[in-house]
Amino acid sequence: MLQSLQVRNYVLIDSLDIDFPAGLLIITGQTGAGKSILLGALSLVLGAKADASMVGEAADNCVVEAEFDMAGDALARRMVEEQGLDWNEGHLTIRRVLGRSGRSRSFLNDEPVTLPVLSALSARLLDIHSQHQTLLLTDHAFQLSMLDHFAGLTGLADTCRTHWQELSGLRKRLADVKEKLSRLSLEKDFNESLFNQLETARLRDGELEELEAEQKQLAHAEEIKEGLFAVENMLSATEERPSLDALLKEAVRQLSRTARFVAPAEALSERLDSARLELEDILGEVSDLERAVEVSPDRLEAVEDRMSLLYDLMKKHGTDSVAGLIARREELSEALFDSTALEGERTRLEAAVAAEEQAWEQTAAQLHESRAQAAGPFAGAILEKLRFLELDHSLFEVRLAEAAPGPSGKDSVLFLFSATGRNPVDVARCASGGELSRIMLSLKAMMARYTQMPTMVFDEIDTGVSGSVADKMGSMICEMGRDMQVFAITHLPQVAAKGDAHFLVSKEMRPDGRAVTDIRQITGESRVLEIARMLSGAAVTPEAVANAESLLK
Repeated sequence: MLQSLQVRNYVLIDSLDIDFPAGLLIITGQTGAGKSILLGALSLVLGAKADASMVGEAADNCVVEAEFDMAGDALARRMVEEQGLDWNEGHLTIRRVLGRSGRSRSFLNDEPVTLPVLSALSARLLDIHSQHQTLLLTDHAFQLSMLDHFAGLTGLADTCRTHWQELSGLRKRLADVKEKLSRLSLEKDFNESLFNQLETARLRDGELEELEAEQKQLAHAEEIKEGLFAVENMLSATEERPSLDALLKEAVRQLSRTARFVAPAEALSERLDSARLELEDILGEVSDLERAVEVSPDRLEAVEDRMSLLYDLMKKHGTDSVAGLIARREELSEALFDSTALEGERTRLEAAVAAEEQAWEQTAAQLHESRAQAAGPFAGAILEKLRFLELDHSLFEVRLAEAAPGPSGKDSVLFLFSATGRNPVDVARCASGGELSRIMLSLKAMMARYTQMPTMVFDEIDTGVSGSVADKMGSMICEMGRDMQVFAITHLPQVAAKGDAHFLVSKEMRPDGRAVTDIRQITGESRVLEIARMLSGAAVTPEAVANAESLLK
């Protein structure tokens, strides 16, 4: 139940700090006093959409905080603990802070919480019936959920919804696999041809660089041999001159002789002998290079053909290296393998879809049978409440019809109503405002009984009724208040007099010209005068006071 509400700087509410008891709580006030503002603050803290206009004009932000006692609600506890939040023995404090920018932050027991989590939890904390919620009577999903709650089918309905969600997911995955297989099938022959071409090429990373170097050497082989041969001739002996090696040896000998007289000549002799040995090695390597260079037009043609193949493949596959061709070959290999793997995945998914379809069909069939059995008793229970609310000749029927397969099974539900007892039609098309209010109250009373909602708020559900009907609606709401906490915002004195506690919403003008809304609990004479005002209007007469006292007794 809602234990307390604290509001700071919300629209016309400067500051509000109020506690709420259990039972039936009545909220009244003049039209325009701010009852809807109070309801808006409560909706805000429970996750409703926020905007900057909600922040009071003299403040930078507004804060709404509500305290709930949910100690006996196992489902609420599971929802809280699944989010890793503190259950705090069922004492939940929800706070929402809204800034002038329109951005808000939410907290549960002083821990940050997201709005989706808060909204989901609020469905277990409190149900608000607004003045316009009779529109739910046109919502067939709402009607179906009411029948399921009455018949105790919420667990089976959840199972059906789970099967449908799983089935929808499997069908989507199967469709994706089939689409990919179809695409691969169209591309398979082409991809296979490309792969075989790359596989036959026997690609090797770095090969192109080696071929380019070899081609350059083969293309200039004769020029290379001529140059190396010329170097050999320069360093070797001829008929006209001795070899450079012989000349250097003689020079080393002469320097060695001179070193007997000039000491530095010895070092020069050693350096010259080292240079002679280095030149001897160079001459050997030049000779080896000259012998290794091959003048081979056939090999040059083979190298250029191979390079041409690699260049063509790189252009075809949009890459600039053999490494890129190798990567492309692996991609094609995987694509061809994927086709085989996807065939297996399709077979597996088809079997899973068939199994899930069977599970959903069985659950949907059980739901249909149970709903068909519960439709009559449900209609009878609602009709009993409508007759109590003085719709003596009314008819109320629940008609099951076949619907397109979906998360709720194969059923659609239609509520039929007739105030005259003949030719019942869709309740949304035939009922007046007062009749809709009574039908909605009957459904809400049923929902309160079967959903174990701890707190329910009625915002002028008694619109369009008066007299003895209003008195009986008050009795029905009062009866609900014995098992749960019920807030009733009302303009009817017959309803207001039945509350366990009475709160008055008022608006006053401050000296600075601002209108401020306040709410306070009234008892004793203050409550008598408020109910008398509701009976007689602006001028409270002695007769109205006496009538108010009679109603309160």
